[in-house]
Amino acid sequence: MDISVVIPLYNEAESLPELFAWIERVMKEHNFSYEVIFINDGSTDNSWEVIEALKSKNPEVVHAVKFRRNYGKSPGLNCGFQRAKGDVVITMDADLQDSPDEIPELYRMITEDGYDLVSGWKKKRYDPLSKTIPTKLFNATARKFSGITNLHDFNCGLKAYKNIVIKNIEIYNDMHRYIPYLAKIAGFNKIGEKVVHHQARKYGTTKFGLNRFVNGYLDLITLWFTSKFGKKPMHFFGLWGSVMFFIGFIALVIVLGAKLISICTGDLRPLVTNSPYFYVSLTAMILGTQMFLAGFIGELISRDSPNRNKYKIETEL
Repeated sequence: MDISVVIPLYNEAESLPELFAWIERVMKEHNFSYEVIFINDGSTDNSWEVIEALKSKNPEVVHAVKFRRNYGKSPGLNCGFQRAKGDVVITMDADLQDSPDEIPELYRMITEDGYDLVSGWKKKRYDPLSKTIPTKLFNATARKFSGITNLHDFNCGLKAYKNIVIKNIEIYNDMHRYIPYLAKIAGFNKIGEKVVHHQARKYGTTKFGLNRFVNGYLDLITLWFTSKFGKKPMHFFGLWGSVMFFIGFIALVIVLGAKLISICTGDLRPLVTNSPYFYVSLTAMILGTQMFLAGFIGELISRDSPNRNKYKIETEL
């Protein structure tokens, strides 16, 4: 099979028939063998009924998974990736803001240019400034942390992958924003970008709020830390634990030295607890010890949870 199109969705019943018809037209024009995998992420409208109707008319092409409740985009993509069979996997949003007309060129860049992953770049966006300015700041930070300097839009839903890439990465929490970074960590370094057409939303309203930017930064820090120190947490905690313990030890030497000098001069009035260095030494040595313990515990505990990507699926077509 040439292409698998994975589409996570939440309350997009109005756009689904038009989106599928558009994908179908593009695939037939280029003689692609394909499948479309819809992941219904706990929609409360009649999205599932629309998907069932599409399935009945296109049983060999349409596949779908229905979550019992809303889990988020990352679980939806991860579930779709597990089921994708195409040599090239295309992801896109269901709101008609991503154009299926981009699929042939994305496919060519993977199969002919040899990219492991190609990310779309919505260079001209139809979003308000309240969304575009934070997006630019977020992408600049993501480029700095990830080292993938050629990407301008990490969070673009329109992406293409070699099948082997999506089978070797795991997407959880809200990590869909950092799929290129996850691919890089997994050893897939040939990551490209394509300017894609961004369309204004035709139906409904956006499902994302401003809190996604805050969560995005927190997820980026988590991903950076686990990629750097996830296998050897002692390299991080041990280093800073040593620094804190050393600072505490120096402060303790100052306190004891001052006390010895006062004893030698016959002045016994200054108390050790009157010196600020006493509290510096006490705090620093406690923090240093705790960080050492955190490092040892981190070495003993696996960071992978066996239930992290298990979701309650109600129905599957």
